[in-house]
Amino acid sequence: MNRNILGVSVGTVLAMMSSVTHAADGYDAPDHWPSPMMEHNMGMALFDRLEYSVPDKGKEALVWDFQAWYGSDVNRLYIKSEGENVQGDGEDAEFESLELLYSRLIADFWELQGGVGYQGGVFSDDHEERTYGVIGFQGTMPYRIELDSALQISDDGDVALSLEGEYDLRLTQRVYLQPRTEIAVAASEVEEFGVGKGLNSVRVGARLRYEVTRRFAPYVGAWWEKQYGNTADFSRVAGDATEDTGVVAGVRLMF
Repeated sequence: MNRNILGVSVGTVLAMMSSVTHAADGYDAPDHWPSPMMEHNMGMALFDRLEYSVPDKGKEALVWDFQAWYGSDVNRLYIKSEGENVQGDGEDAEFESLELLYSRLIADFWELQGGVGYQGGVFSDDHEERTYGVIGFQGTMPYRIELDSALQISDDGDVALSLEGEYDLRLTQRVYLQPRTEIAVAASEVEEFGVGKGLNSVRVGARLRYEVTRRFAPYVGAWWEKQYGNTADFSRVAGDATEDTGVVAGVRLMF
């Protein structure tokens, strides 16, 4: 009887079969190894935008769009922040939003998020302040379009909706063109925040990014923004432009 199968001894084959059978019965690994199916907590922080914005009509500003999360693939805690520091206005930086959210994966690539938020000055009383509850969806649509939407209800019952979408178009292994759109809508008029009822504003832009590494990517870009309805009226009264364009230079940072 030939006891060699393609150069492998019968004993070796039987040992391999035994190992496969044992592995099928349960996870056989050293005690200090984690289970391959166990949820492992991890975290990440990202400045999707950290940029200097130069508009045609308004004032220059340092702008940020930041989020950090910690948790598993299913359950996470998020901190999100967007804001700006307008140069030469004599005021400190402002949080357009600062949110603490619990996030739950509800479908492939989609998270349902809920929590609390704050709008106002950054460690100052230079700006009007309010707190709000927020419910949102964050995920990736077909064709890899990233979407972040949030419904906000303030402590005074004012309701607003924000929608942000962006897409990374790869031009080379390191160069990306990122079109981006932001839409703001409100169901309530809040004059002290310059917010009118209905469609507030639409902002469209694009950024050309070079990834020195995945964690460090400088970029340049341009944007166009237009305000509508009572929101535009409030800006006119304040002496601000209701339609503007501008250029930006910044960096995308991942930690």
